[in-house]
Amino acid sequence: MKKKFKCEVDCANCAAKVEEAIKKVPGVIDANVNFLTQKTMIEAADAEFDAVVKAAYEAAKKVEDEFVMEIA
Repeated sequence: MKKKFKCEVDCANCAAKVEEAIKKVPGVIDANVNFLTQKTMIEAADAEFDAVVKAAYEAAKKVEDEFVMEIA
């Protein structure tokens, strides 16, 4: 499953750091954080998608504490 989420990221460099962190999360097939559109795309297996998204958000917050993503 691939899904886009609204997010808030302060700069392109921050977006790159967050994207890198999300891609390292087990279960993430692909990810993209776009500073200009303020969108995050996460691709993961359907069966574990919700858990992977939650883990991805937690990983993103560790590298950029001001990062916000609308999960629900």
